Amino acid sequence: MLQLAVLPSIILFIIVWKGDRYEKEPPKLLLKLFLFGALTTVSASIIEILAGDYILAFMDHQGMPYIVIENFLIVAVAEEAGKYFVLKRASWKDPAFNYTFDGVVYAVTVSLGFATLENILYLFEGGIGTAVVRALFSVPGHAIDAVYMGYYYGLAKYAAAFKDMGLMKKNLKKAFFVPVILHGFYDFCLSTEYGIFILIFLVFEVVITVLAAKKFLRLSKIEAVIPEDTDEKPA
Repeated sequence: MLQLAVLPSIILFIIVWKGDRYEKEPPKLLLKLFLFGALTTVSASIIEILAGDYILAFMDHQGMPYIVIENFLIVAVAEEAGKYFVLKRASWKDPAFNYTFDGVVYAVTVSLGFATLENILYLFEGGIGTAVVRALFSVPGHAIDAVYMGYYYGLAKYAAAFKDMGLMKKNLKKAFFVPVILHGFYDFCLSTEYGIFILIFLVFEVVITVLAAKKFLRLSKIEAVIPEDTDEKPA
C-alpha cells in the first residue's frame, strides 16, 4: 500500500527530470528540496489547526464565506507559502540554478515532497481507496500548481540576473499567488455541496492541466541560460 502512495510522485518526478534537457540538477539539492518540501506538511497542518480553532470556529460551517476563507485564505495559503518559502531559501542562490527551467524542476520537487508525505498520511487514515483517488487528482494537482510556481520563479531569476528588479518582483509575486489561487479554487470546488461545482472542477482540471503542460514543454524547449554572479536580493 505504501508503494501506491509514493508511486505517483515518482512518475511525475521522472517526467519533470527528463524535461530538464540541458543540465540535470544536483541530486543533493533535489533531495534537500524534496525533504524540506515534505516537512511543510507539518507547518501547513499547524496553521490550519490554529485557523480552525481561532477563526473558522466562529463561522457558519455551511456558509459560503466559511468555504471561501477555509480553502483560499487558509489551506491554499498555508500549503503554498510553505512550499514557496522552502523553494526560495534552498535554491535561489544555489549555483546550479542557471537555467529558467530549473525553477520548474525545483518547485515540482518541493511540491512532490509535500504531496508524498501528505498522501502517505491519508493512506493510513483513509485506506487504499483514498490513496487511489489522491493519486489521480491531488498529487498531480500539487505538481500542476508547482509548474506555475516554478515557471514564474525561473522567469524571476532570469530578470534578476539582468538587474530588472521590477520584473523580478512581479514574477516572484506570480510564483506565489498564481498557485494559491489555483489551489484554492481546486479545493473550493470540491468543498461545496453544489453539483455544478463538480462539473466546473472537471473543466478546470482539464484547462489548467493543458496550460501547465504547454508551459512545461515550452520552457523545457527554450531554456534560457541565467548569467552567473548575480547579487540581487529577492523580495
